[in-house]
Amino acid sequence: MKMAPSTATLVSLLFSLTSAQKIGTTIPEHHPPLTTYKCSVANGCQAVNTSVVLDAFSRSFHSVSSPSSPCTLGSAPLCDTPESCAQNCALEGVDYGSWGIHTKDDALTLNQWRRDPSTGRITTVSPRTYLLASDGQNYESVTLLNAELSFDVDLSKLPCGMNGALYLSEMELDGGRGVSKGLNPAGATYGTGYCDAQCPPLSFINGAANPSKLGACCNEMDIWEANALATTYTPHPCSATRIRTCDSEATCGQPKGYCDKWGCAYNAYSHGYRDFYGRNKTVDTNRKMTVVTQFVTSNGRSDGKLADIKRVYIQDGKVIKNVVAKVGGGLQVDSMTDGYCNATATWTQERGGIEVMGEALARGMVLIFSLWADDGGFMNWMDSGNSGPCNDTEGNPALIVQHTPDASVTFSNIRWGEIGSTFKA
Repeated sequence: MKMAPSTATLVSLLFSLTSAQKIGTTIPEHHPPLTTYKCSVANGCQAVNTSVVLDAFSRSFHSVSSPSSPCTLGSAPLCDTPESCAQNCALEGVDYGSWGIHTKDDALTLNQWRRDPSTGRITTVSPRTYLLASDGQNYESVTLLNAELSFDVDLSKLPCGMNGALYLSEMELDGGRGVSKGLNPAGATYGTGYCDAQCPPLSFINGAANPSKLGACCNEMDIWEANALATTYTPHPCSATRIRTCDSEATCGQPKGYCDKWGCAYNAYSHGYRDFYGRNKTVDTNRKMTVVTQFVTSNGRSDGKLADIKRVYIQDGKVIKNVVAKVGGGLQVDSMTDGYCNATATWTQERGGIEVMGEALARGMVLIFSLWADDGGFMNWMDSGNSGPCNDTEGNPALIVQHTPDASVTFSNIRWGEIGSTFKA
């Protein structure tokens, strides 16, 4: 189940959020470079000069005439309509290091907290970043139907209650620059246009002010949500392409909403495998691992329908197969199929199941990297009870920052392409 950032974090962002935006000039925007790889069976993996951009919600929104004065959505006359916000407010650049974001060659490291070197004060940064194409103007379009995505990950510094996530959302590739009627010149270059299957009621959608707080819904594929104790992968299909808005529980909520908020999750621990994933387990989270996710079609071609989402892990040069889930009707599978979702997640099937997820993967989705803690639910949905070995309270962020202030995740060697092209077994 994909969860939104903590309530406290979201509320604090909404208070300072404005509509779209002129572009600020106080802090230059320099995107940290991140080498990724596109692969084929015939030619191997070729490096791509991509980069990452911080989400617009984490940026300063301020008055054009007074950069020290924040713009607040709803404040008249500065920012009480989409047009006034766009005219009077600017979206600022950021210092990426101060947001816990560091890249080196093909590795991206995200930190949850930052300690001020002069005062020693710790602040929560909880970064969410998007993969930018080499032009720096648009998000990279990642197409994965009948293809695979592989990456290396080190999450040894992520205790209970943390979530180092790598996932895909069907955002507009230009960040909404082209659909916001001129109200969003910043676009993907400044991290605008977020949406996901939780239909978050954001203060702007595609960079245009959203005073009615409509939900921003779109297809979401959670390839990796994890800490060192638990992990899950989950498709969240929606009955719409790109962003669709919702304005009430009837159109946003489960089970009647546009999107499958709950998802069809695959978690080894939930299926009774207590020794498969974790510290010193079969998949040893004390050390870096390679995660491979394959999106297999019914006809073995990219024009087919998504029929299976497979997962394997690689450590020490050895392929570790996914666990076999025993679900209703005597079905035993080690991957995600319609049969698996029929038995475990009927709500997913009501929105077209993994076939609809495959349609989004064929159109192209935006690759997202994030790190967050859960102030309200302590990440219990992912790593405690039937989902993992953590207890109900050890995921409290107040406790985590005391014991693990350097909590971080590193994603590296990110590559995608034809099935069988991104790793050697």
